[in-house]
Amino acid sequence: MPSNSISKVFVVGGTGAQGLPIVRALVADNKYSVRFLTRDPASRRAKDLLALDNVSVLEGSFADEAILRAGFRGCDAAFVNIDGFNTGEKTEMYWAMRSYEIAIEEGIKFFVYGNLDYGLKKSGYDSRFRTGHYDGKGRVGEWILFQNQVNRDRMGAAVFTSGPYIEMVISPGTPMTPTVEDGVVTWRVPLGEGAVPHVALEDCGFYVRWLFDHPDRANGMDLEVAIDHIAYADLAAAFEKVTGHPARYIDTDLDEYWKTGPLSRAAHAPAGYNADPNDKSTMNIRDNFTGFWNLWKYGVVKRDYGLLDEVHPNRIRSAEEWFRREDRLGRALGKGGLWERVQPENRTPILKIGEDQRTGKL
Repeated sequence: MPSNSISKVFVVGGTGAQGLPIVRALVADNKYSVRFLTRDPASRRAKDLLALDNVSVLEGSFADEAILRAGFRGCDAAFVNIDGFNTGEKTEMYWAMRSYEIAIEEGIKFFVYGNLDYGLKKSGYDSRFRTGHYDGKGRVGEWILFQNQVNRDRMGAAVFTSGPYIEMVISPGTPMTPTVEDGVVTWRVPLGEGAVPHVALEDCGFYVRWLFDHPDRANGMDLEVAIDHIAYADLAAAFEKVTGHPARYIDTDLDEYWKTGPLSRAAHAPAGYNADPNDKSTMNIRDNFTGFWNLWKYGVVKRDYGLLDEVHPNRIRSAEEWFRREDRLGRALGKGGLWERVQPENRTPILKIGEDQRTGKL
C-alpha cells in the first residue's frame, strides 16, 4: 500500500482524552482530513475539534451499524478507540470487532485500533491481574492482528497500545488523583515498589500519526507506548523539583485505598457505567482497579523503549520532563503552574468520564 494513499480518516473516540491530540496531529499540516463521531456535536470537546481545519463531525453512536457504515464510507482510513467505561467489557468487545469487519466491507485501506495491554494474558492468566477495561481491549487487539494475517492486503491494520495517561496524576476523578495534606501533594496508591508505564497525551498524537504515515511498516504492528516505567517516589520527587513545593508517595494497602482513595465512593458501581450490574460478567470499579494496580505493582507490563526512541526521537522520557512542559504550558495558557493547578479547587478533569459524570449514552 503506497504511503501517500491515506487522506481521510474516520475517528471513533475523537472527543476522548486521547482522541483530541490524535485528531490535532492528523490535521496539523493538511495531509489528512478527519471525520469524527460524537453523540453530542454541541459538547465543548466536539466544538474544539470543529474549530480545526479539515475536520467534520458525524452525530451518532458507535453502537449502531448504520452510523459506523456512514462514518467509514468515503474515508481511506480509520482510528477506532471505543470508550470501555461507557460500554463495559462485553459490549466494547462486540462493537470493536464489528467496527473492524464493517471497515473492511466499506473499503477502508488502513485501520488503527486504540488498544490497552491484555494484562490477564501477560500475567499468565492470573485473575489477580484481571482488569476489564484493559483485557477487553487487549483481546480485540490480538484478534485484529490475527485477522490481519489474512486481510492485510485488503485492509492494513495496526494496534496502538497506550496506558495510564500521566495527566491523570494531577487530574480529579482518576485512580491516582492526589490529595494536598498540610501543604504536601500526596499520592496514596497501592503501588508498592512498582512503576506505572505512564503515557503522555501529547505523544499519542505523534505515534498515531506515525502509524498512518508509515502504513507499510505499521501493517501488523502493535505499537506499545509509554514515557517510562515511573515509580511514584520518583514521581513525587520530580513534582517537588519542578514546583519547589513538597510532594510525597505513600504506599497504601488495597483495603485502605478502597476505604479512602479517590475511587472509593464508587467502588461497587459497574466499571462500565452502561453495563448491566446484574450480569455476572460485569466487573465493579473495585475489582477492575484492583487488577489495574496489581499490573503495575508486580511489573506485568513491559515496553520497548529503544523502539520508541527510534519512532519518536523527541518523545517525553521522564516524569520531570513532562512536569516541566506542563508547568510552562499551564502558565502560558493562564491556568497557573502545576502547584496551583493541583489544588482541589483548581483541578479540571482530563478524562471524558470526568465531564460526563458517568452519564453518557451508549
